[in-house]
Amino acid sequence: MHIRDVFDRNPTTFSFEFFPPKSEAGAQKLYENVAELAPLKPSFVSVTYGAGGSTRELTHGLVLRIRWELGVTAVPHLTCVCHSEQEIADILQRYAGEGVCNVLALRGDPPREKSGWDRSQDAFQYAADLVAYIRAREGSLFPSPGHAPRRGFGIGVAGFPEGHPATPNRLLEMDYLKQKIDAGADYICTQLFFNNEDFYDFRERCELAGIDVPIIAGIMPITSGKGMKRMAELAAGARYPAKLLRAIARCADDEEAIQRVGIHWATEQCRDLLDHKVRGIHFYTLNQSGATREIYRNLGVSDSVALGGG
Repeated sequence: MHIRDVFDRNPTTFSFEFFPPKSEAGAQKLYENVAELAPLKPSFVSVTYGAGGSTRELTHGLVLRIRWELGVTAVPHLTCVCHSEQEIADILQRYAGEGVCNVLALRGDPPREKSGWDRSQDAFQYAADLVAYIRAREGSLFPSPGHAPRRGFGIGVAGFPEGHPATPNRLLEMDYLKQKIDAGADYICTQLFFNNEDFYDFRERCELAGIDVPIIAGIMPITSGKGMKRMAELAAGARYPAKLLRAIARCADDEEAIQRVGIHWATEQCRDLLDHKVRGIHFYTLNQSGATREIYRNLGVSDSVALGGG
């Protein structure tokens, strides 16, 4: 389903993100976790790409399995870094030919083995450039109704409620985000955050900047002390409220207690977001289904709500 149709049919979207492992065995295990979440009837799921496209084939395979075997709309990530224009063109053509009509366009990070990568070698320096290129190419990729609508790709981009780590100037940050929307992006999916006030402020600043596309909130429940440290590395600049840190500290080394605290915190975040008419909630699952299913139970989310009927 095209992402614009997803938003048209769902007053509030619920979506999940997964990252493909580096082996076929791991990919199968991940697929099983995705299948466990499928009964929750997510509006869509997204699949990350890996730094520099390092998991390109596994991403592609997982996207197709999710779409054809589970019947869930899948949104693959597509990044600028370490890619030529021809590589991007080939990826887009392949997805279009297989009926995948949505992508999340990101600037991306170089893989660890290319930490000194010269970004000037990339065909697209910024996500806005990639969005514009996709819009320019899609007419030839979707010349007539068939696998995907004539309108071409549905395109998502990233937003940063706590501020983009590479853009300390918050005024410029909004200018850059507006450029991505003006280039043709259909929606914004935010980086994870733990203080909802950061999201509400971000949403208001988007409105002031003339950004009127759907903005969905990224939520990542803490499930372990190790996972919490990993989050801090993955989401540079992520702020942990003192109240959350105190609750985690009281757990000491009890990993089950940490998970309970993390799920409770994420549940309350989601409850508050829903009360404030959030357009959608996007769960960063870390490839595990348990925490997300527990949050759904805590929220009392029904199939009718998840599907836009409530």
